Parts: sequence; structure tokens; C-alpha cells
Amino acid sequence: MKEKSTISQKMGTTFLSFLCIFWIMPVFVVLWNSFKNKNSINLMPFELPNAETFVGAENYLAAIDKYGLLQSVGWTVFITVGSVAAILLFCSMCGWFITRVKTWWTKLIYVLCLFSMVVPFQMVMYTLSLVANMLHLTNPWGIIIVYLGFGAGLAIFMFTGFVRSIPIEIEEAAMIDGCTPLQTFFKIVVPIMKPTYISVGILQTMWIWNDFLLPYLVLDLNKYKTISIVIQYMKGSYGSVDMGAIMAALILALIPVVIFYLSCQKYIIKGVAAGAVKG
Repeated sequence: MKEKSTISQKMGTTFLSFLCIFWIMPVFVVLWNSFKNKNSINLMPFELPNAETFVGAENYLAAIDKYGLLQSVGWTVFITVGSVAAILLFCSMCGWFITRVKTWWTKLIYVLCLFSMVVPFQMVMYTLSLVANMLHLTNPWGIIIVYLGFGAGLAIFMFTGFVRSIPIEIEEAAMIDGCTPLQTFFKIVVPIMKPTYISVGILQTMWIWNDFLLPYLVLDLNKYKTISIVIQYMKGSYGSVDMGAIMAALILALIPVVIFYLSCQKYIIKGVAAGAVKG
């Protein structure tokens, strides 16, 4: 029985290893194509660079100089950091409040947050674009408010689940010692919610950093472009596509979010599991 179990484990490990290689292979294809000339990318996308096709950092320089990738990186970082910070602050406070204050309207807010995760984005695309123009939210500062609205559902759901696992006696003891509700939240609740903060931050960062449709609908593209929009603009008119610059831009856009994810991945399962506790 032990031998059969060992064989099955080895077969499972081998299968999963091949599956992992299969899933990450496209990333390596994009990586080595980013160092090849345009013609070879179109004609021989799965061949490694050689002496004839290798162009060094030419595609990366074209993406930065010709298409203004660095400026788009700056706007993407600003939007991502601002949106994630707003989501973490306001949604954690909201999740704590609707958990501790049990009234019909706090329950209604929670139900609406759950409902917002079910509604397809396509249903609100036109209305969103119209309202954003009316309220002058077509800039990096305004889109942070839009992201706060769209990211609140999942964030409040996770924060609420975690707050339910925190003994209320801890907060009551802090209030007896003279803490106000805000002091109790920031000095007692926030440190305890660190795993959920990190897991929600990772999920929201990966979504906002890679998002294309929401900035495309909301932002004034004559003034502001995110990385995803700049990559789309590399596909020019009359079918012309700068594949070299696109490959280089994809790698540059991938590096920050991969580093961020790898440095914080251990907190994802911990935070999600903590938010799954039922009250």
C-alpha cells in the first residue's frame, strides 16, 4: 500500500509540474520574443533569439521613448496605490461598522455589497461612462473613486468575515480604558486585521494594475493613459502592430506585480481563511 501511495504521489507531482510549466510557458515566449526583431516575432514566435534575430534592448527603448511607457507607468502606479489605499481604509472601516452595529440598514448595506459582486460589469458600462463625464471623474483622481466603488463589494465581504472572528471583549476593554471608537479601530482592530489587509491589498493591486476596460471607459485618453491602454495603442492604424514593443511593454508591466505578489503571497491564504470564519 505504501509503494502504491508513493507511486501515485510521484505521478501527481509529475503531472502538476508539467501543468505548471504549461501555464508559465507563454510568459517565457513573451520574454524571449521581447529581444527579437518584429519580423522574426511574426514568422517564428516560438524560436529562441539568435544572431540574426536578436536586437538587445531595442524593443524596450522603443516602448519607453516612442510610446511613452514610463509616463503611463507613473499614472498606473498613482491610480493603483491611491485606489488600493482608499479601498483598504474605507472598506475596513465599513466592514467593522456593519459587523458591530446590527441594524436593518447595516444589513442592507452588506446585502448590497454582496449584490454588487454578482452584477455583470457590462450592465453598467454605459451608465458608468456617462456619470463619470457628468461628475468630472475622467482623471486619475476621479477614477480612484470609481475603483473604490467597484472594489468595495469583495473587500467589505472579506473584512466583515474577519471582524466576526475578533472577540468583541477586546474592543469593549479598550473603550473602558477610555478609547474612542476611532481609537479602538486604529489601535486595536487594524493591527489584528493585518492578514486581511495584505490579502485584500494583493487582490486589488493585481486587478487594478492589469485593468484595461475601466480606465479606457473613464479616463480622458488625450491626457492620461495606463500601461494597458498604451499597449493597446501600440497596435496602430491599418493593421500595423509593433509586436516587439508590445512584448517588451508586457514584460515591464509584469515585473512589478509579480515581485509584489511573490513577496506577499503567504498572506493570501491566511487572510482569506481568516475571512471565512462565520459569526
